[in-house]
Amino acid sequence: MGDGPDQIRAAGAVLWRPGRNGPEVALVHRPKYDDWSFPKGKAKDGEHMLRTAVREVWEESGVWPVLGRRLPAREYVKESRSKRVDYWAATGNGGDFRPNEEIDRVEWLPVPEAERRLSYEHDADLLREFAAGPNRTTPYIVLRHTSAGDKREWDGDDVLRPLDERGRAEAAALAETLAGYGQTRVFSSATARCMETVLPYAARMSADIRTDWAFSVGTPMAASKEAGGRFAQIIGEGAAALVCTHGELVPELIERACETLGAPVPEDPRLPKGGFWVLHVARDALVSAERHRLQAM
Repeated sequence: MGDGPDQIRAAGAVLWRPGRNGPEVALVHRPKYDDWSFPKGKAKDGEHMLRTAVREVWEESGVWPVLGRRLPAREYVKESRSKRVDYWAATGNGGDFRPNEEIDRVEWLPVPEAERRLSYEHDADLLREFAAGPNRTTPYIVLRHTSAGDKREWDGDDVLRPLDERGRAEAAALAETLAGYGQTRVFSSATARCMETVLPYAARMSADIRTDWAFSVGTPMAASKEAGGRFAQIIGEGAAALVCTHGELVPELIERACETLGAPVPEDPRLPKGGFWVLHVARDALVSAERHRLQAM
């Protein structure tokens, strides 16, 4: 099944919480179909799949999710159309379920019982994928700044070159998209365009922005720092982090992170403007890596 223009796109999560004998996962019951599945739903036009996952899980389960590692997508045919559902593991961050016409029950079940309750084999396969990996992971996000006009048309110091109108709109969209990964420390290049890119997210999450010359370009001070080594140090501290930097430094950060975590380096680690990598780490190992780009504004 291909990713064509007629493909139905949806997203959801294996929402879990600690239980007495291991994790418990949330299943939702749809009275229209009388089935049990994971919370999920279709994307709105132009909506980033990360935002779809968060919105749909909240709408169906009443729980606001914090996304963890990416799980394998599921593809199948529904009403003669190809459907792809992207999934993440997720923990809950508060909420309260209220029955409605679409979902009338939510139950938290231990994994073995949930596997027996699920109505579809592709969901059971997904649950087994979840159970085979670490439940809780720590995200490390590498973000390339958004659109900042043409460098050749900027007469001032390049460190001060700001985002353009498109870049500001992209930064606002990123704030909501990245919020799906929960609270993180925020590090930024000292340049205006990087700081402006993370400002909406930092405001959204009530986080401080820590400028770091290691993630900057264009000055002698920045050139004397080692971006990859600094990122490896941040990962070693064991707390979630977002780093906003420049396109020319992204490969160095990703390569050093993979080497530090004993994982293969992606064939092409580059990012478009406004794109970001999310490295999910557990017990000093890279569990999964996902790359995202902003959808057209």
